[in-house]
Amino acid sequence: MKGIDDILNIYGALIEKRTEEFLRQRTKEADSYHGFISEVYRNLREYVMRSGKRLASCSTLLVYKGYTDKIDNSILKACVGIELYRHSILIHDDLVDRDDFRRGGKAFHKIFDNISRRFGESTAILSGNILYSLALDAILESNFDRDLVYEAINLINKDYGNVNESQILDILFEYKEIDSEEWYKMASKRASSLFKATMLTGAILANAPQEEKDLLIECSSHIGYSFDIQDDIIGTFGTEEEYGRPIGGDVVLGKKSLHVVYALENSPENESKELRRILKKENPTEDEINEAIEIMRKYGMERAKERSREHARKAINLIKKTQMSEETKN
Repeated sequence: MKGIDDILNIYGALIEKRTEEFLRQRTKEADSYHGFISEVYRNLREYVMRSGKRLASCSTLLVYKGYTDKIDNSILKACVGIELYRHSILIHDDLVDRDDFRRGGKAFHKIFDNISRRFGESTAILSGNILYSLALDAILESNFDRDLVYEAINLINKDYGNVNESQILDILFEYKEIDSEEWYKMASKRASSLFKATMLTGAILANAPQEEKDLLIECSSHIGYSFDIQDDIIGTFGTEEEYGRPIGGDVVLGKKSLHVVYALENSPENESKELRRILKKENPTEDEINEAIEIMRKYGMERAKERSREHARKAINLIKKTQMSEETKN
């Protein structure tokens, strides 16, 4: 039996091939408009095609296959749309979070900053919008029933609003103290909303019954929480060599990830006071960043990890209740 990594590699390769073909065609079309726009498209293609797990689009494909027991050209075209949609969000995320690198290469707002910083950042915003437009194009070009396509696009469009709302709160929380309840409120429209959109798209296009969609909605919420908690832990404690992210970037921004919330709640007064000071500081030193990370490690990391595991267990139990194929559920 194949493990999840094997399945993601196989499905990811199928989606990557179609995504590459789609973006090459759109780059050719851009050529006829203006040479520089064609260059933007070439860089978009390079950005999207960088090595990654393709979790969003693979979740769509997994759910669709789970209900139909097939992988066809139509669902692969829809998965291209999901992959482009995911990257439209990532381009904007990197700019908002001041991340200069993504998957071993430049963040998109750094690609054209040799012209000027303003130009690089403006081009990134507009290029993210272009990817969103291309995402909808790809889904519209799939050969599913028009009503199913409309339902899927309506879902994705709502998720796009949700993700942007959660991003506003994520930035706001850099400037205020929050509790775990407020973190979960923000996170309910972050990865949880994204996985709801990607998994339900697979179910919608497979014409799954409403009872199944309801199970997937609840399941995707737990998957999203688990993903966000773990991703934030990596953002703080992961090494740059392993994950391609500079160490301490979230500390510099004063991010209020769940493990930060727990650390502030559970650490002794002197250490919680010091952590607050560092998180509020404009440019903390390397020593201060390391000190903050150590406080989070002692008082917040393990509790956050357990919450992530708890959400993962709940998601697995909900998946088992669906009518998807046993191969998919296992």
